[in-house]
Amino acid sequence: MQAPLPYHLTSGDCAAANLRAAGLPGTIHVWHDVLYEGTHEPGWPCAETLCLRARMLEEHTGGGVSFQKALKTLRNQYADLRAAADRSIVLWFDACLFDQTMLVHLLACLRDHPAGSVSQICIDSAPGLTRYNGLGELPPSSFAAHYPLRVPVTPAMFSFATEADTAFGHHDGAALRRLANLSEAPLPHVPPAAARRLLEFPDPETGLGRLEQLVLQAIDQGVTKPTALFRAVADLDTPPQYWGDTTLWHIVNGLALRRPPLVHIGGPTPRLPQWPGQHDYDDYVIERVR
Repeated sequence: MQAPLPYHLTSGDCAAANLRAAGLPGTIHVWHDVLYEGTHEPGWPCAETLCLRARMLEEHTGGGVSFQKALKTLRNQYADLRAAADRSIVLWFDACLFDQTMLVHLLACLRDHPAGSVSQICIDSAPGLTRYNGLGELPPSSFAAHYPLRVPVTPAMFSFATEADTAFGHHDGAALRRLANLSEAPLPHVPPAAARRLLEFPDPETGLGRLEQLVLQAIDQGVTKPTALFRAVADLDTPPQYWGDTTLWHIVNGLALRRPPLVHIGGPTPRLPQWPGQHDYDDYVIERVR
């Protein structure tokens, strides 16, 4: 009997498209969640946790993804993962916070519900790219070249992933600091990801996280249009960039909702749309409130 085809899992649509173009055997799947936002218990989620995650995604996207749509997506992807138990599961991720929180969560889930075999490929650099931010920047040929280099996930990796999933899911500062201070780890990109997550905790003096500070810094430098602000904040941040436009607009809107507000948003709506297709971002202006 022929062995089941591999089950490839990655974090973004661009990476998935290039994985398909690479012509690798198996099926390609994208995991949809923002696991550095909201809370979750480690490992396989219960029904209540799925509802909490769906509410978080609805809020994070400003209603662009409804609760019902998010809940259906979450239920389906966990069901698909469980159904792949007899297949070889290959996890494709990069070193950023977004991907590492997803990687450790999936490994914690697969520790709860083991698969036939699990391997991972974490690509943290790319030839010719001085500022490499993630898998979406890689050509299909790079995926094909890395596939033979996949690493089997060991019991130590599964155990460490559950520890990390707990720390990220609970936003546990002490646990994240322990992870960030590790000089060696079974999953070597988790400590830097934990360190980056800690930077988003409110600063004791300003009450702002790192990304909020960078937004204000860019606005103070004269950047007022959302698309230009995205580029400016990306340039100010340290790669790998873990956030996308939805997260950044969520941050900007949060700054406008502070009391007193730190920014003013002028445009067709009082807040920036947090999901594409609602309004033209060039119609908005973001200014500091002094």
